[in-house]
This record gives sequence, structure tokens and C-alpha cells, in this order.
Amino acid sequence: MSQENLLSSLKNLVSTGASIAQTRLELISTDIQIARAKFLSLLLLIICALFFLFFGLVMLALLIVIYSWETDRILALSLLTSGFLVVGFIFALVVLRSLKTMPRLFEATISELAKDQQELAKR
Repeated sequence: MSQENLLSSLKNLVSTGASIAQTRLELISTDIQIARAKFLSLLLLIICALFFLFFGLVMLALLIVIYSWETDRILALSLLTSGFLVVGFIFALVVLRSLKTMPRLFEATISELAKDQQELAKR
């Protein structure tokens, strides 16, 4: 009798463990899909924005240089170059700061696994 109860308890434990593992793997899969979708849409938007901003800046720089060609073309080129470098440096700092403050990947999965570990430690 006790062996049957022990075997039954062991089967229930394995079944529960497998169910927990399956749920957590599904949660990881969902986290990956969400992160991938957000990353791809953000990457596409960034590429489009950078393309049009770059093209617009090049056209603006050409306009300024052509406009000031007879008077101070070296001054115009120097000011435009320094302006572009300053703006690029500011954007690089913003990107670095946002990378440092980015939330952890699989945050929901990690918190659920921590809850599982706490529940198992109580028993």
C-alpha cells in the first residue's frame, strides 16, 4: 500500500513538474516573440528615420554651402561639420544611456521562475 502511495505521489510530482516546465517554456517563447516583434518594428522605423534625416541634412548642407559659395564657403562648411558632429555625439550619448537603462530580457519569465523557487522552498 505505501509503495503504491509513494509511486502515485512520485507520478503526481513528475506530472506537476512537467506542467510547470511547459508553462514556463511557453512564457519564454511568448517573451521572445514579443521582443522580436518590438525589435524588428523599431529597427525598421530607425532605418527609415535615419535615411530621411540623413538625406535632408545633406540637402540642407548643400543648400547652405551653395548659398554662401561666394562669401564664406569655408566658414559655412566648418560650422555645418561641427554642428553635425555635435548632434551625432549627443545622439550617441542618448543611445548609450538608453542601452544602460533597457529592461532585462525575459523579465516576466525570471520573476515567475523565482516565484516557483520560493514556493518549492516553502514545501
